[in-house]
Amino acid sequence: MTTMAQQTPPVATTAVTTATGTNAATATAGGSETRRHELAAFLRSRRERITPEQVGLPRGARRRTPGLRREEVAHLSAVGVTWYTWLEQSRDIHVSVQVLDALARTLLLDPSERAHLFQLAGATDPTPASSCTGVTDAVRELLDQLDPLPACVQNSRYDILAYNRTYAHLLCDLDAIPPEDRNCMVLIHTQPQWRESVVHLDESMRLMAAKLRASMAGHLTEPAWKMLVKRLQTESPEFRENWERYEVVAGRSKVKEFRNPHVGLLTLTHTDLWLSPEHGARMVTYAPEDAQTRERLEKLYAYAQEAAVRPIAR
Repeated sequence: MTTMAQQTPPVATTAVTTATGTNAATATAGGSETRRHELAAFLRSRRERITPEQVGLPRGARRRTPGLRREEVAHLSAVGVTWYTWLEQSRDIHVSVQVLDALARTLLLDPSERAHLFQLAGATDPTPASSCTGVTDAVRELLDQLDPLPACVQNSRYDILAYNRTYAHLLCDLDAIPPEDRNCMVLIHTQPQWRESVVHLDESMRLMAAKLRASMAGHLTEPAWKMLVKRLQTESPEFRENWERYEVVAGRSKVKEFRNPHVGLLTLTHTDLWLSPEHGARMVTYAPEDAQTRERLEKLYAYAQEAAVRPIAR
C-alpha cells in the first residue's frame, strides 16, 4: 500500500516546478518590459538631440519641442506616426530589423549607438557594421600588400567589408563613410563624389542592379537583402527603374574607368577573387590597363599614405 508520506514528495516537486516556471515567466516578462522602457527612453533622448537642420527640415517659428518631433522621425523613417508613438510609450509591439535600420539612420546613430538600439530591441543587426565575417588578419594583410593596386573585400550584396589604402581614396573618402553605408549599391546611387568618379555611371548602375538581382535569388527571405533593396527603392529613382527591368547578369571581369579627384582618369581591369563562395565573399581587385594608370595609382597610394597620418581638423 502506498502511504501518504510516499505521495508527498511528487506533489511537493510539482508545486515547486510550477512555482519555478511561473517565476521564470514573470522574470522574462519583467526583463522584456524593462528593455522596452529603456528602448523608449533611448529613442526619445536621441530624437531630442537632433536639430531639424541636421536632417534637412525647416525649423519654423513655432517649434517648442527640443530636437525632432515624433511625427518627423516617423516620416523620415517611413513608419506610421501612431506606431512610432507606441514605440516611445513602451508598448509591446514587434520592431523589424528594417525599421530599426531606418530609425538608426534617421537619428544619426554612430556604430556604438546603433548596436545599443538593436540590443535593446532584442534584434540582430544584419549589416556588415556589426561584424566582418570571413575577413581574417591574413586577408587584411593581403589587401595591404596589393597597394598601390586598389582592392577590397565585398560580399554578394555589395557590402564593403575591408579595403586597402588606395581603394579608400579611389572613388571617395571611404573612411569618412559610416560603416553601415559602405555598400557599393548605396554609394553609386546616393553618394555625390562616388557618382562623379564613375565615368559610365548609367551603364554601371544598370549592370550592378542586374547582378544584385541575380545574387538575391538565393537570399529572398533574408532581412539584410530586403532592407537594402527597400532602401535603394526609397532613395533612388534610378535604382527603381533598373530594378523593375528584372535583368540578371552573372559576375564578370571588365575594364572600368574612374575620374579620381586627386590623380585624374584611371583605366582599370576589375577582377573578382573568390574567398568564400558559399557566403559570396570575394576580393575585388583593380589592375592598371596602361602605364599612365599605373603611374597615377602610385601617386594615389602616396596621397593615401599622407592622408592616413594627417591630423584630423578640429
